[in-house]
Amino acid sequence: MKTVQFREAICEAMSEEMRTDESIYLIGEEVAEYNGAYKASKGMLDEFGAKRVIDAPIAELGFGGIAVGSAMNGNRPIVEYMTFNFALVGIDQIINNAAKIRQMSGGQFNCPIVFRGPTASAGQLAATHSQAFENWFANCPGLKVVVPSNPYDAKGLLKAAIRDNDPVIFMESEQMYGDKMEIPEGEYIIPIGVADIKRAGTDVTIVSFGKIIKEAYIAADELAKENISVEIIDLRTVRPMDENAIIESVKKTNRLVILEEAWPFGSVSSEITYRVQDLAFDYLDAPIKRITTADTPAPYSPVLLEEWLPNSSDVIKAVKEVLYL
Repeated sequence: MKTVQFREAICEAMSEEMRTDESIYLIGEEVAEYNGAYKASKGMLDEFGAKRVIDAPIAELGFGGIAVGSAMNGNRPIVEYMTFNFALVGIDQIINNAAKIRQMSGGQFNCPIVFRGPTASAGQLAATHSQAFENWFANCPGLKVVVPSNPYDAKGLLKAAIRDNDPVIFMESEQMYGDKMEIPEGEYIIPIGVADIKRAGTDVTIVSFGKIIKEAYIAADELAKENISVEIIDLRTVRPMDENAIIESVKKTNRLVILEEAWPFGSVSSEITYRVQDLAFDYLDAPIKRITTADTPAPYSPVLLEEWLPNSSDVIKAVKEVLYL
């Protein structure tokens, strides 16, 4: 085992795959000469050269379209967005081209491409740089949506995403790039669409994904002091969703809390709630509770931002509500 940062896990995944397949390349803003805005591609320009690690102009629609076209013609591009807030500029290429070309071409073209970069809030970055769009992309047939919460998962899932023959949205976090964790020295792959039980428990299930899951860990530690046993499921992949893992956990605990860093309307937690009531209604001993950001644009003020974001206190409150405590 070795200890790596999240950014290093991302870099290792891309580099290992690029060494074995010359059709893979990385394109994005500042990915080459600057080693990536968050240093997630450090050293890759030196190893692979400017034809495979490509600095693009600030034109997400342009380099996104180039990458989609090249994927249709035999390449396997990795597109880095400095933040998924900027992906809105190129979302037409993602939704109307990458996600649909296999069906629209009758299977003549596929689009093996990864769109990756940071999602959600990262401190005082204000309303237009703090948005979580996992549910937006997951709403679109043809896209897979992956949101890892730690370096181990990030590396294994990114390698799987790069090898996938369909477009994958791979969403990270600026506030996790420095997170450290032990990962295996050798190669490993984590299959897309498989959730992970991060903590086993018997009293209540918490489902979450991405960096906000850390608040669930904090809450679980505090609740354990009161002899409340919490099971935490990390979705890892939003689409396809491992609903079986959630259902089996709910059958055991009979209670569900969902923690998500996104707006409440039409959220991933809304989808999970529907599936659980449809498939496991008779196992529920309390209504499902979801915890999201406030239903407003992200504030810049640090005081307001703290209120806007979900936290461990919110999780503890929700758990006690479903336990009728």
